[in-house]
Amino acid sequence: MTHWKLNAGLALGLVGFIALALFAGDTRLEVDHFLGALSGDESLGPLVMRELRMPRVLLGVLVGAGLGASGAVLQGFFRNPLADPGVVGVSASAGLGAVVALYFGLSERFAFAVPVSAVFGAAIGVGLLLTLAGARASATTLILAGVAVGAVATALTGLLMNMAPNPWALSEIAYWLMGSLNDASWNEVRFASPLIVAGVALLFLTARGLDALSLGEETARSLGVEIGVLRILVIGGTAMAVGGGVAVSGAIGFVGLVVPHLLRPFVEHQPAALILPSALGGALLIVGADMATRLISGPGMPLYLGVLTALLGAPFFLWLVRATQRRAP
Repeated sequence: MTHWKLNAGLALGLVGFIALALFAGDTRLEVDHFLGALSGDESLGPLVMRELRMPRVLLGVLVGAGLGASGAVLQGFFRNPLADPGVVGVSASAGLGAVVALYFGLSERFAFAVPVSAVFGAAIGVGLLLTLAGARASATTLILAGVAVGAVATALTGLLMNMAPNPWALSEIAYWLMGSLNDASWNEVRFASPLIVAGVALLFLTARGLDALSLGEETARSLGVEIGVLRILVIGGTAMAVGGGVAVSGAIGFVGLVVPHLLRPFVEHQPAALILPSALGGALLIVGADMATRLISGPGMPLYLGVLTALLGAPFFLWLVRATQRRAP
């Protein structure tokens, strides 16, 4: 399959899932409601479409694209299919940054405190990962470094939850960490979209370097690739794309692991060619999974998006680890 056919197919699939997500739900909406939402109609149907469905779907596209692209770039940089923002602790680090902002009430003083703190936390997580594992990390080293980074971030998050001033603050942090687009609004879209778009743009700048790096670090240097600059682009792009998403949706795991791995054979294992399909595939997965949570959830018993992606991704990760072990000499 040629790359443009793959990207076109994923784009068409994403458009189809977006259409389904806009019209599927407890409130029955029709095309007239969609047109009314675009024209500013204030009646109930168009209002639900404009203020609830549209920002939720758009936020799902942004978050999924950021996670998918980050996973593809991390796997290309480490030359390891086990790399993923969640598995290697970046999502937990971003979550810790956001929880710090929530815990200390920084969001009440500064509107962008949560996304900025999440990006800062993600940057620290990526930096620690690269320091502990290095760019030539084996699968075992990568997982151990990621577990270490994630464990520290999770422990500090747990400490803040343990010291929560009241049960309501604790429950707010706990539910937020499970990952959800339930409270999506245009404010969240405005907060997250510049960060995620800028992060994904930085990740696309790594394409040439990732292709060269697949031939080995020394070969990449001989081809004119600045490994230090590439590392900065990976850190900055992943931090902004993942941090911006975590800031508005909580921790949603395994998207960056599953999507690039499934799509890699279709791009002939070329790291650069995998970034765009992974962004489209990640957006498609998040929109579809979020639609599923809305349809499955019962009254008073919501199914959280992060829980669903973990239920789908954890068995896949275990299978991938076993497959990697079988291929090892």
